[in-house]
Amino acid sequence: MPKMLDAIDRRILRALQHNGRMSNVELANEVGLSPSPCLRRVRLLEESGVIDRYVAVLDGAKLGVGLTVFARVWFKTQDAETTHQFAETVRKFPEVVECYLTTGECDAIMRIITADLHAYWRFQSDYLMRIPSVQSVKTDVPMETIKRTYELPL
Repeated sequence: MPKMLDAIDRRILRALQHNGRMSNVELANEVGLSPSPCLRRVRLLEESGVIDRYVAVLDGAKLGVGLTVFARVWFKTQDAETTHQFAETVRKFPEVVECYLTTGECDAIMRIITADLHAYWRFQSDYLMRIPSVQSVKTDVPMETIKRTYELPL
């Protein structure tokens, strides 16, 4: 972990979250540094793991995978082996883009992306419900996306 992040580090991170493809010169101009110290700071943020990786954000609807659903999952038991087996299985499914073990009513929440509702139904019946540790799945289908961002509040 790097030293405590200062205001310039935070400006760098905010700028890169907004546009990870900007050149170092553009980034340096935006945060008020010359290019060499800016690049040095970015490299330190990368090496320390604060910047995990760079990705392209794709439009699922334009690629034929426009349905997002949220699935709440209940396990048969809550022991460590059950949780581990569930996690290992779910990591293999590309349709599951996020999965969280939770406290509260259910044991896990997943964000799943498929082509349409029929494709999700097939995924749920052919894969999710066949995971040995899964007792039941309840699905919520959002009607409209109000906000979607990948930027952390810095």
